[in-house]
This record gives sequence, structure tokens and C-alpha cells, in this order.
Amino acid sequence: MEIRVLNYFLAVAREQNITNAAEVLHITQPTLSRQLKDLEDELGKPLFMRGKRKITLTEEGMLFRKRAEEIINLVKKTEKEISLSNEIVSGDVYIGTGESDSIKIIADIIKKLHKKYPDIHYHISSDDSIDVTENLDKGLIDFGILIGNIDKTKYNYITLPVRDTWGILMKKDSPLSQKSLITQEDLKDKPLIVSRQINSNSDLLRWFKADISDLNIFATYNLVYNASILVEKGLGYALTLDKLVNVTDTTKLCFIPLSPKLDLEINIVWKKYQIFSKASQKFLDELQKDFIS
Repeated sequence: MEIRVLNYFLAVAREQNITNAAEVLHITQPTLSRQLKDLEDELGKPLFMRGKRKITLTEEGMLFRKRAEEIINLVKKTEKEISLSNEIVSGDVYIGTGESDSIKIIADIIKKLHKKYPDIHYHISSDDSIDVTENLDKGLIDFGILIGNIDKTKYNYITLPVRDTWGILMKKDSPLSQKSLITQEDLKDKPLIVSRQINSNSDLLRWFKADISDLNIFATYNLVYNASILVEKGLGYALTLDKLVNVTDTTKLCFIPLSPKLDLEINIVWKKYQIFSKASQKFLDELQKDFIS
């Protein structure tokens, strides 16, 4: 399977039309059709549903599109790293992070490094820990910022000098908004909006001292901005980390910490035995200089 054919497939998936895709790729329509047919024969599965005016992806095609995009991105990243000059430190650093106020620390590192190496560029993607670790394992990012427990047998890590605190995001006119701390009893039978990562091993469930089936989970989220909209509409109480949502006097929302207190350490991690580009190595060197004595 060639990279060229993956690009052909992705072009058709985007254009949803063989003729348009062939024009974009500057090849003939019969050539493109033959390449796609050969690809489907190689995989043993149909990737497209061919209509009169529009081509759509099958279920297998949607999975293949995701993997093809990952492969193409990894190839581009690798080509860029290898092609850089030996004399100038330049290139790209890819960082995946969950929503956390700790990004301010990373921003400070980047600011210092930028003064020394202005040709390094940074790409920060916001995902939850499921996506961050998946992208880290696939080599699509160099570093991940993870909150709470990490697999220390799989990753090298630096613990950042801050912690994130769990609490409840609610409307200011909520009956619970007058409390200074929120307990398990306060949330009994309340409609909860929780991270999609909550599971039997999560710190939140241990705090609740309950099974996930015992909670009144109204909705789940992977980015807290979306959860805050649901809260603002009066649909429930969001369990989230502090300092992520604007709760100043100009907003309708407030944040109240949990009791007993639940705060988590934050680690920046990278794969063991990782081979870094020069740009990523400079970033790691700066991290170690600042946080490892």
C-alpha cells in the first residue's frame, strides 16, 4: 500500500466525487477509479458506497480514513524532522493536553525557548487523556500533559509543580451555590455532567464511594466548554477542574470545590526510548532544567 494511494483515497473521501477528486489530483478519472478498486481488492472490503452523484464511505471506509490521515500526518512529521538543517535548530514540537490551568507553565517554557530558538514552532492540541495517550502511542505527538495517574512503566515523565482541584460547576442561582464546599451527599440524585473518562478506576468514583451505575449521570463531555453550556442552560451540575471556566461576576456560573478535597498531580509525559527531533529535544532539555534539580 503506497502513500500515493492513501492520498488518492483521502481526496475522494473529501470530494465525495471521483471526477472532482481526479481534477484535484491532476490524474485521469479511469486511473483514479482503478487505483481505488485495487485498494479495495487489497483490503478485501468495500470502502465506498457509489451513488449516482455522490460517493460516501462505508463503515470500513470511515475507519480506513482515520488511519490513512494518521499515516499521512506521521509521514509529513517525519519528513520535516529529517529534512531540517544540521546547523539551525528549527522544526515542530507537538504537545497534547487535557484542559488544565497547567498550560500556563508550558507557555512559560515555550516563551523562554522561543528567545533562544525562534525557528521552533509549537502545535498544541486539546483532548482528554484518552486521545492524548492514543496520539502519543502512535507518534502523532511528542509530549502529553496528563492529569492524575499515569502508566509509569510506559512513559517517562516530569511532575509539574501545580495540582488541579476537582469541584462542581453550577449556576449561581442553584440551591447549592451558597455552600463553600460540596459533599457526596449534596450531589445525591442531582443530574451530573461528567467527563467521558469516568470509569471504575477513576479518582472521582473513589471520591463518591459509589459505582458508576449509582450516579445520576445526565450527560458526558470531553471538553469542559461544552459542559459549561449545558450547566448554563440549567441541565445539571458539571464535575470539572478549577480555573477552566470563567466564573467571574459577569457570568451566570460558579465553581465550588469538593469535600473531602480531591486534587491531582499533573505530569508531562513522553514515550520511553523516544527518539526526539532536535526541536523536541530542546523543549525537553528546557523542561528538565526548570523542573529537575
